[in-house]
Amino acid sequence: MKTLSMTSLLGAMALFTAPAAFATSTTSIPAFEASITTAKSPTSPGGTTILRSEIRTALNAFLNDTGGPSGVDTAERAYLTTRLSDTPFQQSLTGTAAKYFADFYELNDATYPYAQWAMNPVAQTPASLYGATGPLASSSTIREGFIPNSQGVVANQAILMEAFGSFGPQSSTFEPITVKELLALLSGRTVAGTPTVDEVEGALAYITQISRNSNRLYYTGWSCRGCGAPGYTAGYVVAAVSTDRRFVRMVNVMTASD
Repeated sequence: MKTLSMTSLLGAMALFTAPAAFATSTTSIPAFEASITTAKSPTSPGGTTILRSEIRTALNAFLNDTGGPSGVDTAERAYLTTRLSDTPFQQSLTGTAAKYFADFYELNDATYPYAQWAMNPVAQTPASLYGATGPLASSSTIREGFIPNSQGVVANQAILMEAFGSFGPQSSTFEPITVKELLALLSGRTVAGTPTVDEVEGALAYITQISRNSNRLYYTGWSCRGCGAPGYTAGYVVAAVSTDRRFVRMVNVMTASD
């Protein structure tokens, strides 16, 4: 059993924060506001209404800066709190955009908790869990873990980043994903080929079983050299989080290898 700690997380994330090391709330907040102004323009894709894709682009201004592993620091968090309670602003969002904002806000809470728990490989093969064999199953590795009540911690950006560190590859930050987007992601080509419909549907059911009504689904891309295979490898990971935010299931899919 591999116990998670913040040491490996902070070391790995230094690589991802370095390119934007000078970005802080003094630049991210104006960048967000500029994106919102553009999104509310009558000539924008959604007109004066802010679409999910537009709020996602705007919120990306807060990621990968000096705010630590999640990219969101306390000043940015305080700003997002005011926006969350800003009724006119919230009413300018579509329903899916408002959910993305709320999910982003919950995930990126600007805290970096320490917890003793573990992400362990599941006992069954991906094929048996998906109910079908094929490229998706053969390209998948699955781990899951439970944060004990005694830890006083729930899954957030820092916890998910650290949890994925138990796989080995280095990833970017996690982002909320809808079930529709998850279906499209699982249907994409893997390192072993294009998935079958049966295994995609099986994987979708297996992943969403954990998130249930909370719809706490997140994903991130990753790349690595020398992580479990010779040369360069890349892929994505999907994290499903339970309603109480203490059980995490991660499905890692390799999409490329040289």
